[in-house]
Amino acid sequence: MKRNLACMLLCMLTNFLFAHDAHYEKTVLKHWNIEKEKKVIDGSFYMYKNNLVYIEDANDKVYAFPITSFSKADQAYVQHKYEHIEAINEKLIAPSTTAPTNSSTTNFNYPFWIALFLLIGIAVVVFIYLKKPRLNYLAPVLIISASAALFGFSLKALKSLQSTTAPAFIDAAFAAFKPNVHTYWDSTYFYVESKGIPTTHEMMVGISNHGWQQQVPIPQCYVGANAWPIPLNPVLAANPIPVDNIHFTRGAIAIAVNGVPIFNVHTNTGVDSYVDGQLDNFGGHCGRADDYHYHIAPLHLYGTNPTSMPIAFGLDGYAVYGSVEADGSAMQALDANHGHAYNGTYHYHGTATAPYMIANMAGVVTEDATHQLIPQAAAHPVRPGLTPLSGALITACIPNSTNNGYNVTYTRNGLTDSVVYSWNTTGQYTFKFYTNGALDSTKNYNGFVQCAVPITLGMPMQETASRFITIFPNPSNGQFNLSFKNTSEQKEVRGINVYNLQGALLYHSTTFEPVIETKNWGKGVYLLHLQLSTGDYHQKLMVQ
Repeated sequence: MKRNLACMLLCMLTNFLFAHDAHYEKTVLKHWNIEKEKKVIDGSFYMYKNNLVYIEDANDKVYAFPITSFSKADQAYVQHKYEHIEAINEKLIAPSTTAPTNSSTTNFNYPFWIALFLLIGIAVVVFIYLKKPRLNYLAPVLIISASAALFGFSLKALKSLQSTTAPAFIDAAFAAFKPNVHTYWDSTYFYVESKGIPTTHEMMVGISNHGWQQQVPIPQCYVGANAWPIPLNPVLAANPIPVDNIHFTRGAIAIAVNGVPIFNVHTNTGVDSYVDGQLDNFGGHCGRADDYHYHIAPLHLYGTNPTSMPIAFGLDGYAVYGSVEADGSAMQALDANHGHAYNGTYHYHGTATAPYMIANMAGVVTEDATHQLIPQAAAHPVRPGLTPLSGALITACIPNSTNNGYNVTYTRNGLTDSVVYSWNTTGQYTFKFYTNGALDSTKNYNGFVQCAVPITLGMPMQETASRFITIFPNPSNGQFNLSFKNTSEQKEVRGINVYNLQGALLYHSTTFEPVIETKNWGKGVYLLHLQLSTGDYHQKLMVQ
């Protein structure tokens, strides 16, 4: 009897440690009006995550569009469905991950210690009340059960330190600035193509009377092999490298969601560029390659993006938010990197005061001998670098009527001077310098031919993975077996990912694996994202 009681207690404890509640969301096929693309899709609501709405049609094809693409009625419908799911999840689904250790999050794992003390209590009861012969049989069972339970916590903690960013989440942050930016990704990086020129604010105005080095904004070709790479699998560094007057003084440390790079606030001379008056009213200026970039957090982008979205991504792969968390709550205490782990995900925050954005690169990065973070895109100068123009104060930077140049106006020594420059289709750049309205000189340079940023509206329509792969059993209660219909396509796999309906990544592999274990997943619906060299494909999975 005592042995049976002990076994029952062990079973109850194991159930407490590993049980998950289930919820199935009943969906209804409906018409979706994609107003921005002037199309209608018939399908059912699948998931809403990071401002992207996922729709599944009658043929199991999954589509993803920014919520702003939909009609007002459809947006309201999505919001209602999302709130309904969240309300149920708050009652039924417990958090499944633990935040990585850092100065702003607690390391005390209450379930772990409760389980540990319960196991100790059971062990004491067993050793006191059971007779020795029975104890010889039960002791190994108790030890194995305790080890398995505690290992579950250790495995969960290790998994929480792994970080894989969903490309759809990053893409949603850039969506409001398309088609001036273009995005795509592979299994390693999310790529951002742009010309580095903002479209929501004026450049250069406000640079003080000792901070202008006579550079002016020229659109760059951050496209193709020269696109900005954001790591999709960031790794927290054991010893983060400081973003100071020594490290990362050349090149960018992040890319804003409008396609403008962000540099270290410290210049190569070691001064704070913002305090020194070298930046315009939006925290930017031009470098020696006439490349426009920011040096502080572009908080003004929240005039376009909602506060629930990042305004930038570090080139270590971690997002940058503003004064609130992604869920709208107040910003929590920041660590030495100017960021923290929140809800199991690490990110930075931008502030109006130093260090403004990133104090240390929290993720693992590589710094070359020139103190530049690599890999990253490169700007290409069309003329030699100039020297600071003492006493100059920029008052305007206006694009010309043909959108192939600018007129930069500044005051100096009581006079109004200007630089009028443009480029043609063969890569010739012409600069004209005026003093108080009179032409002083003209200089011509042969540079690169201006390029175009590719245009893609919305998210790519993604076909069902069942076209290539057989998944069985589906529904499953323990594991999914994967088998390619054409075995030669196994080598085309770039990634296999499984997400829950809250968008959390539960499984990730960069190579083909024939089995996906689901024993620690709750009952419900999941999304398989299959990445092949030929494209991306989705398939719905169900766990019973």
